[in-house]
Amino acid sequence: MRWRKGRRSSHIEDRRGVRVGHRAFKGGIGTIVIVLAVSYFLEIDPSVIFQMQQGAVTSTTASSRQPTAAEEEMVDFVSVVLADTEDTWKTLFRDAGLYYQKPTLVLFIGQVSSACGQASAAMGPFYCLADEKVYIDLSFFDDLKRRHGAPGDFAQAYVIAHEVGHHVQSLLGTSKRVRAEQHGLGKEDANILSVRQELQADCFAGIWAYHADESRRVLEQGDLEEALAAASAIGDDRLQQEANGRVVPETFTHGTSSQRVKWFRRGFESGDFAVCDTFDS
Repeated sequence: MRWRKGRRSSHIEDRRGVRVGHRAFKGGIGTIVIVLAVSYFLEIDPSVIFQMQQGAVTSTTASSRQPTAAEEEMVDFVSVVLADTEDTWKTLFRDAGLYYQKPTLVLFIGQVSSACGQASAAMGPFYCLADEKVYIDLSFFDDLKRRHGAPGDFAQAYVIAHEVGHHVQSLLGTSKRVRAEQHGLGKEDANILSVRQELQADCFAGIWAYHADESRRVLEQGDLEEALAAASAIGDDRLQQEANGRVVPETFTHGTSSQRVKWFRRGFESGDFAVCDTFDS
C-alpha cells in the first residue's frame, strides 16, 4: 500500500501510556437499576453494569513505557489510513448532501475504558457507538499476521476501514435502527441482525478501498488479496473452528469467512452505497 506520502489525521487519541486499573464500587440494587436505565437510553454497553455488580470501577494511571520505532511507524500508518477514510467519506457524504463527522481513533495497550465499558485487547478492534470512537490495540495486527495468517499493510487498513464503516452506520442511523430491532428478540435472531450489520461494515470498507485507489492510487500489487485474506481469517466459522474445533452458526455475530469476503469485494468492485444493503439482501 502506498501510504507514506498520505495526510496524517489529527483525530488520534493515544492512550498507550495509560494503565487501566480498578477500585471498589459501592452501591445497592437501586443504584444498579438506575445505571441500567441510564445505560439503555445512552446506548452504553451493559458490560459496564456487570463490572459494577462485580465491584469494579476503572481508574487510570500514566506509565513510563517507551514505544519502539516499529510501533511508532505503525502509529504513523494508522494515522494515514484514518485520514484517508476521512477524505473518502467526507466526499461521499457531501455528494449525498450529508455531513461527515470524523470519528476519533483511540490507541491503547492491554485494556481500555470507553463509554461502552471496559475492554481488553482480546476483543480485537471495536467501535463504540456511545462515544463514536474506534478502539485499537496495535498488537491485534501482529495477531492478524501470526495467528490468523493474514499479513500485509492493506490487511491492516481493511480492519481500520471496517471499524470506520461502523461509524458511517452510526451517522446514517443504521446502528440505532439495528439496536431497536434487536430489542425483544431472542439471541439467535438478534445475532442475525448483528451479522448483517457487520457485513455492511465490510462492504463499506470495500467502498473506501475503491475510492481511495480511484482518487489517490494507494493500492499496490497484492493489496486486494491481503484484504480478502484478512476478511476470510476473521470469519466466525473459521475463528470458531480454530478455537473449539467446531462451528455453531446460530452464535455467529460477524458472518462467515465467505460472507465477509463477498461483501468487501462487492463494495470494492462498485464503490456504490447501493450494493451494501445487507439487510434486504
